Amino acid sequence: LRALTSLLRFAGKKRRSCPNVLLMAMKDMNIAKLTSADVPLFSGIIQDLFPAVETPVIDYVFLCNKIGLQVTPFTVTKVIQLYETKNSRHSSMLVGKTGSKKAFLFSYFLNCNTACFFNQKEYFVDYPLNPKALSLGELYGENDLSTNEWTDGVLSSLMRSACKPDEKWIVFDGPVDTLWIESMNSVMDDNKVLTLINGERISMPEQVSLLFEVENLAVASPATVSRCGMVYNDYSDLGWKPFVQSWLNKRHKVQYSHS
Repeated sequence: LRALTSLLRFAGKKRRSCPNVLLMAMKDMNIAKLTSADVPLFSGIIQDLFPAVETPVIDYVFLCNKIGLQVTPFTVTKVIQLYETKNSRHSSMLVGKTGSKKAFLFSYFLNCNTACFFNQKEYFVDYPLNPKALSLGELYGENDLSTNEWTDGVLSSLMRSACKPDEKWIVFDGPVDTLWIESMNSVMDDNKVLTLINGERISMPEQVSLLFEVENLAVASPATVSRCGMVYNDYSDLGWKPFVQSWLNKRHKVQYSHS
């Protein structure tokens, strides 16, 4: 039901910009989370359900032309998918093995948005943290049993400081663990409220988004997964050629500077 609600809301946004919105919303909401092997299966189902219907394509290539980095089809596709996922969900997860460029993809996404979608006075701010490096008290806050005084944790402090009008991302760069992720379900839900153990409730404003950069979802519950938009990075799609090309470009620059 959460996925259906998000799809219908996203379809409403697409309806204002172009026709055939239901088909576009279904693709934008689902292809990003599929592995490379599952994409042809999904495309076949779509063709069976919508025969002879062409999906409108929004050109986002200009997103990636102002950063000065190497542009590959994989990078462009994943940046667009993250952008579309962010538009439909306030909580997103970047899933993929080490080396699949999750951190680079998010950095690339921030640079593209800062360069293309905002004026000089507006910018993205991200607050990375590793939830597995902190205890629950250090992450969410805790009461001192001797004095009964409340001390904010890292996350609750970030939530309080995130009420300024510029765009912000709170980035959870670490494995999903049932000990800490379940407390985030109310934040990832539509009410977007963090409830602390002292009974205090912190509402997450509209300009704040959550990003979970994880390797897998082995211990994530269905309740957690259904609340997040998913962008899956398949290492096989990236390949080795972009690494070699970047190395060759650096070698060329070094030789040119010496000459």
